[in-house]
Parts: sequence; C-alpha cells; structure tokens
Amino acid sequence: MPKQAYTEGDLRELVLDYLAEIGFTVDERGQVHASNPVDKSALKLLHSPSQRIEIEANQKWVKVALPNYYRYFANGYDIDPTRIRPQLVEVTKRWQHDLFRLARLTWSLPYSQGYGRRIRFLILDRSNSKLIGILALQSPPLSFPPRDKMFDYPPDRKTELVNQMMDIQTLGAVPPYNRLLGGKLVAFAAASNEVRAIYRRKYKGRPTEMDNRILPPHLVALTTTSAFGRSSIYNRLNYEGKPIAYSIGYTEGYGSFHLMGLYEDFRDFLEERGVSTRGGFGTGPRPKWQIITRTLDRIGLPRRLMKHGVEREAFLFPLVENLADYLEGRAKKPIYRDLPFADLANYWRERWLLPRSSRVDGWHSWEAEELKQIWFLEKRTEE
Repeated sequence: MPKQAYTEGDLRELVLDYLAEIGFTVDERGQVHASNPVDKSALKLLHSPSQRIEIEANQKWVKVALPNYYRYFANGYDIDPTRIRPQLVEVTKRWQHDLFRLARLTWSLPYSQGYGRRIRFLILDRSNSKLIGILALQSPPLSFPPRDKMFDYPPDRKTELVNQMMDIQTLGAVPPYNRLLGGKLVAFAAASNEVRAIYRRKYKGRPTEMDNRILPPHLVALTTTSAFGRSSIYNRLNYEGKPIAYSIGYTEGYGSFHLMGLYEDFRDFLEERGVSTRGGFGTGPRPKWQIITRTLDRIGLPRRLMKHGVEREAFLFPLVENLADYLEGRAKKPIYRDLPFADLANYWRERWLLPRSSRVDGWHSWEAEELKQIWFLEKRTEE
C-alpha cells in the first residue's frame, strides 16, 4: 500500500484530530490537556502505539531468539513460593543481553537502549532457573527538577555530583512473578550493595565520554519516575523500618507518548522533504523526540504540544546515609548503607512474597504462552 503523502496543512489537521480522538484537547496557546482524568489503564492504551512500533521493528529478531530463551519464562505451576531463591546477575554475556531484551519487549512502555553509563541486571530464580525480573540503570539527566530542588549543590560541582548517581531506566518483574510482587524485589536489588560494587568496579578510573574527566567511582543515589502516575512498586518500599525509596514530587508532564500513534506519518513527512530520520551523531539521545519536534515546527504547531500534562511520580533511592551532606559539600566521603542483596531478598520473601502467594489467586494458572500475544502482536482469544 502506498504511503500517504501529507501537506503541512493536512498533517497539522491530522495531529489535532488524533489528539482529540485519544482524549486530549489543545487550547488557544497550543497547550495539551487531558479531557478526562487519565488512569493507569488509559495510559497503557496511550502507550500502545509506541510499544507496537518497537515490537514490529523486532519481529524477525524475536522469532529467532525466542526458541533459545522461552524456557526462562515461567508458568504458574513452575513456581513454589516457599522455594524461590532470587539471584542477582549482571548482564555481561550475549545470552543475558538477549534474555533482557526479550523480557523488556513485554513492557507496556517501548524498549530503549538507554544512554551514557549503562548497567543491566537479571534477577533469576535459582529454584527453577526462571526469570523473575530485570533492572537497567543509565546516566542520570543533568537537569531533573524533582531531584534538584532537594539539594543545594556547591558552585560549579553539580555535574560532578549528579554523575555520582544513576537513573533507573527499567525496573520490574515478568509474569507471573509480577503477581507475587516481584517488582518490589527488583526495586530492593537496585539499592543493594552488589549494584554499588559492580558500579565501582566498572567505572573506577574510567574517564567520562563527554569531557574525558575521571569522576569518583561512588554511586550515592538512584532516581526514577513511575511509568503510570503513582507507583505501587516504590510507595511504602521499606526495609526494617527504613525507606529504600521515597517520593520527591512529580514530573512536569513532557514527553512524546501521546503522539507516537502518528510517528510513522511524521517520519514519512520528513523523509519526503529530504530530512533524514536515521539518527546518528548530532541528533541527540532522543531521536524520536527530535523527529516529532522537527515535524511540529514544519507544520506550524508549537512544541508546547509535547507537554501532555500527564505527571509521573519521581522517586529517590538514597544509597548513602549522609546523602544531603555529601551532595551539598559538607561531607567529603559518602557513608554507604549496608544492604546485601541476600538480606533484602529474605525480607521481601517474608514481608511480601509469602503473604501475597497465599492471599491472591491467578498466578497459579498463568501460562508463559500468553506472552506470545505481546511478542507477536496477537489478539487475545475470547473464551
């Protein structure tokens, strides 16, 4: 089927009609507003075009990879909650990268390689060799208002200090472990001693890519934002009465997910006018954002359309006891929290896993075959 050739006016009208169709209005200033309160179910539907784009782009790879890794995805009957033994594994080998990628494609949010410093982890169940969940860290944003309003960085040291943190890019459990609150286990893993030790080993003495500067190999905090408004994983995430993560506010509601249903139209529009959409050097770390904003510029719509107003809750994971003193220059050395992964996993087991497994049904009957509906964009068969 030939691609639709849009004029600037046609595409401008299509954008406004599409936003109205999915529940957004645009005021006279070009500001986007959700017509109705947006709950998690509605947000997942809004993200589905982005997810579909990623899965369609990976269809050939999934078909080749799945036979090799399907055995890592559990059925409900593979799991005995009393025997679950979590293992934290850094992703370093090819099979581990492939398994991480395959699991990540089941997320409602689209897959991303991340940027800057990156560390990835698998959380495996040693009792059955199944995958519990995945964790990915990346370089933090230099500007992140919910975090930055909390600290008074010393003059000219913000970049140095912020780069002793990382941002949680991906965190969660795969079915049916997600139904057993496995996401909280993965969140515990992010705060563990082992993650800090791996960070230190990997980045000690290693110069930064941007300015070739060697930073202290300290990992003092993590930041993240919830995928869909308020978070059920991070809220009330405590270990022996002390918070592992705490809310630091909400984002300002910028992004591109509400326009991703038109992403292919935007790409075609730019390519027809000789504008490359292939990314590469000089395009920045967010090529999709660049494609959408360049298209908005050309069709006469303001970039304010990128402010969808759907706020995400932001969280801070302090990995040291004296975080404020260290980030504000009053302490020369961080005082690390002592959080071995084994202790965190045992606490999760008693606090959340065992009570949940006996109280909640549904996880027993889960079949890994259902994941193929996501990987291959299949429609769920109606009973």
